[in-house]
Amino acid sequence: MRVPPSSVAALLLILASSAYPAEPEDWVVESRQVAAQLGSRLAGELAGALDSSPVEAIAVCRARAPLIAAELGKKTGASVGRTALKLRNPDSAPLDWQRTVLESFMAEIAAGAPPASLEFAATVESGGVVERRWMKPIMTAPMCLACHGQTLAPGVAEVLAREYPRDAATGFSAGQLRGAFYVVWHEPAAQ
Repeated sequence: MRVPPSSVAALLLILASSAYPAEPEDWVVESRQVAAQLGSRLAGELAGALDSSPVEAIAVCRARAPLIAAELGKKTGASVGRTALKLRNPDSAPLDWQRTVLESFMAEIAAGAPPASLEFAATVESGGVVERRWMKPIMTAPMCLACHGQTLAPGVAEVLAREYPRDAATGFSAGQLRGAFYVVWHEPAAQ
């Protein structure tokens, strides 16, 4: 299956959107950059896998996405990843605050907000630790539909049933909220 360059470009455009308020804090800017790296690398690897078959793309999401996120986390010192309301991998289940943000993104999109304009950033202090939490929506790109769409590519349903027996991450249409990237920075609270 050949992935049109326009699908990859559309996904990267969503990730690199400049529809943000002026003068964000440095950690917000860095969070955006880290998520864009995760999205870009993942989109590139998925496009390459989809050239072979959608079944190969499942393997990329299962094996490579967590490794790329861990590599970026090690490089930056942040917790980096993806989460969603409709899960494929239970290891990606949202924390309570992430679920609240995802639900907020969904409501804002339903009310007409452009997804590229949505972003969450908050600083929370608890137990002597400051967490700087950041999230950005992941919208379903056309290339995602082979494995997440309403009609799955040949062989995909069988692999998903075997690898993810509780899969809830299908039935999407292009442009729907698929999930979100998150970046969380931890530091000791000021004394």
